[in-house]
Amino acid sequence: MTTRVLLVDDEPLVRAGLSMVLEAQDDLTVVGQAGDGAAAVALTRELRPDVVVMDVRMPGVDGVEATRRIVAEQLPGRVLVLTTFDLDEYAFAALRAGASGFLPKNAEPGELLRAVRAVAQGDAVVSPRVTRRLLDTVAHRLPAGTPPDPRVASLTAREREVLRAVARGESNAEIAVALVLSELTVKTHVARVLGKLGLRDRTQAAVFAHTHGLV
Repeated sequence: MTTRVLLVDDEPLVRAGLSMVLEAQDDLTVVGQAGDGAAAVALTRELRPDVVVMDVRMPGVDGVEATRRIVAEQLPGRVLVLTTFDLDEYAFAALRAGASGFLPKNAEPGELLRAVRAVAQGDAVVSPRVTRRLLDTVAHRLPAGTPPDPRVASLTAREREVLRAVARGESNAEIAVALVLSELTVKTHVARVLGKLGLRDRTQAAVFAHTHGLV
């Protein structure tokens, strides 16, 4: 099955380079390109891509606001944001807005391909360690005293353990070892957590857990 990708960046040369890398793959195809966030939302609505590769810093409607609008409309495209720096406050803002992952702009082509495929499959863990670093860096900026979310009460004790591990940036394999479970069982628990909390993917689960003081 071919993954359909929308490219969003205000620099035409960047879009051209990304398109060249993606189009060289049999399982990936670029269905459209946009130069700003407003056009990104309109094209996501029109083209229904599987993945939106979104520059986070753009004039006018930036990648954070565009991501927020895409998620608010419940459009199918999962957003992978591109950041100038490895640890970027804009990237975290995009994650909170609903992005499924992020990738530094200086990443190798192979990293981009793996990231797009991961996000398309719903894994959204581009790199558990990078996610962990990002959350560690900005955790102290999260709002304190956020009221408990009633959805948390629906989680079993085991599901809360798994959620906390996901929030620490641990992979399914790492969680399986720590909790003495099979990876398939961990994957099932993660799916149940996402379903009960109404979240799209692991990255959103990590943001949720930090926001609501579960970690």
